[in-house]
Amino acid sequence: MEERIHYLLQQFTAKTLSQAEREELLILAENSTSLLSDEIVKMIIAEEEHTVNVVEEKWNPVLNKILAVDKPTRSPKRILMKSLKWAAAAVVFIVFSFTAYLSLHKKKEHVFATDVAPGKNKAILTLADGKKISLSDAMNGDVAKEAGFSITKTADGQLVYNVAGSENVKDTRLNTISTPNGGEWQVKLPDGSMVWLNAASSIQYSLNMGTAKQRLVKLDGEAYFEVAKNAAHPFIVETDKQSVEVLGTHFNINSYKDERVTKTTLLEGSVRVSHKNTNESEVLKPGEQSLVSVSGMDVKEVNVDESIAWKNGYFMFDNERQESILRKVARWYNVEVEYADVDAKNVMYYGTVSRFEKISKVLTKLEQTGQVRFDIKANKIIVYKE
Repeated sequence: MEERIHYLLQQFTAKTLSQAEREELLILAENSTSLLSDEIVKMIIAEEEHTVNVVEEKWNPVLNKILAVDKPTRSPKRILMKSLKWAAAAVVFIVFSFTAYLSLHKKKEHVFATDVAPGKNKAILTLADGKKISLSDAMNGDVAKEAGFSITKTADGQLVYNVAGSENVKDTRLNTISTPNGGEWQVKLPDGSMVWLNAASSIQYSLNMGTAKQRLVKLDGEAYFEVAKNAAHPFIVETDKQSVEVLGTHFNINSYKDERVTKTTLLEGSVRVSHKNTNESEVLKPGEQSLVSVSGMDVKEVNVDESIAWKNGYFMFDNERQESILRKVARWYNVEVEYADVDAKNVMYYGTVSRFEKISKVLTKLEQTGQVRFDIKANKIIVYKE
């Protein structure tokens, strides 16, 4: 068994691992964790004597490559079946390699006395007349009729606006969809554009946006957009700090009020981001992200997978501060975060974790840095610096 693991790891680092061998290594990662970790340590010791340098310079890139294997871009099911399993394996490799190398006492996995379930499809639709409909409680099928539209809830958690008959929709009144902490939702807007709403977010739009000169959406929080192309009717997303204009494209906007900057990440097409206060304006290319603060705007190239990880069913952190990570966790699990040690806010973390696990699983992954520890008390997460 050890010889086989050694062979598979060597093939992986050499990029010659076949798909069948990759699946075999995945199974071993799930069922033979200690054997895998021991074999990695032997391989490193056989090559070098300077432990820390070897781990950082040689093996961290290997582990990061494991994290990048088969990253999904679509359904949460693929996330669970492929990317998350490989990411989990990589986290195990990192932890065991460091602990074995530095000869630290092996700590038992933290067992939490209480736990919190992940978020789910949950949202409120506010109609033009002020009526509120709980979409999570509504039966599948038509939930309302307004201004020539039938508004339908589908079995897979979407809200769809369908034109009823041949009526020309001219109603300028507004609808709003909002998600609470621990909720998310998908909606097909009256113009055919698709929007994925993250937790603690809302969008507001007019019923006539399919025929209006400008298709205007107001966003608070975070949403991913796939805009229906219509050159004659530009699509505009407004937040408190910026305005984003597109014709047809895929992009993500993170505009939570408790975040210092508003991030717009472009996956496909082009968008123009305009700062409301400074009048700065930038046209983004795919793979770029604008960061709009009160004082100005910056543009940089980013890993777009990280920006839309939430939409695909997982958290992805690329050397991110613990404080930023826990804001995301708090929204999704509907919990409060309290820092027993303020220094814990500055711990950095790299990794990928499923959003469909209970919160204890996520916190256990974060504890594997060896720098933080968590307790769960009712609906509150207490953070300690180790």
